[in-house]
Parts: sequence; structure tokens; C-alpha cells
Amino acid sequence: MNVALDAILEIFTWVGLGAGALVGLIALGLWAADGSWLPAQAVVDHEDGRTVVRWFDDAGGVGAADAGHAEAQKLAGVSTADIWYRLGARDRFRLTRRSPAVRAAAWLAAGLAAVGIVAFAASWIVLFAA
Repeated sequence: MNVALDAILEIFTWVGLGAGALVGLIALGLWAADGSWLPAQAVVDHEDGRTVVRWFDDAGGVGAADAGHAEAQKLAGVSTADIWYRLGARDRFRLTRRSPAVRAAAWLAAGLAAVGIVAFAASWIVLFAA
């Protein structure tokens, strides 16, 4: 029984830590590919059945973009909003600071690493409890 438990905990340790490190590297790559986003106060216009968001960027230029369906639903009935715009692009914005893909990959990496750490601690407990 103790040998089987040791083997299972060892597998969970290596898989959890290894997969956590791999997914963490993927999250880092996604974060780097996402680029730089800066905050801005935007004006929201509802015209002709579409939602247009306009803002001033850090260089004093004007950015404008049509909101997608999900963003339009969140911006329904508001005239201004806090947004994040892509540095160097005048037609890209989002309502959150970080990309949902980066956030999901980071949480997955943290969860896998936590499984590995808990399995490692449990294997030490089993080692000294026997």
C-alpha cells in the first residue's frame, strides 16, 4: 500500500511541477506576444445599431474602434468607460488590463504547480510517517 501511494505521489509531483512550468512558459510567451496596453478614458457612442469607442492615446492621437458583441453589451447605456488600448495601434481596445488567454494560462500554471507542491509535501509526510 505504501509503495503504491509513494508512486502516485511521485507521479503527481513530477507531472504537476513539470506541466506547471511548461504552462507557465506558455503563459509568459502569450504575455509577451500580447504587447503593451495603456489605460485611457474613452467616449462611447451608440450610433446606427453599433457601439463605437473613441479615446486619446499617449501621443495625443485619437483612437477609435467598433466594439465587438461582448464589449457592446458591457458598454450598453454608458457614455464613458475606462478602457485599455494597444500601444501603437489606434483601432484596438479592450475592457480588461490582461488578456483572458494570458490570465487562463497563468491560473492553469499556478494550479498545476500547486498540485505538484502538495504532492511533494504529502510524499515527505508519508516518507517520515511510515
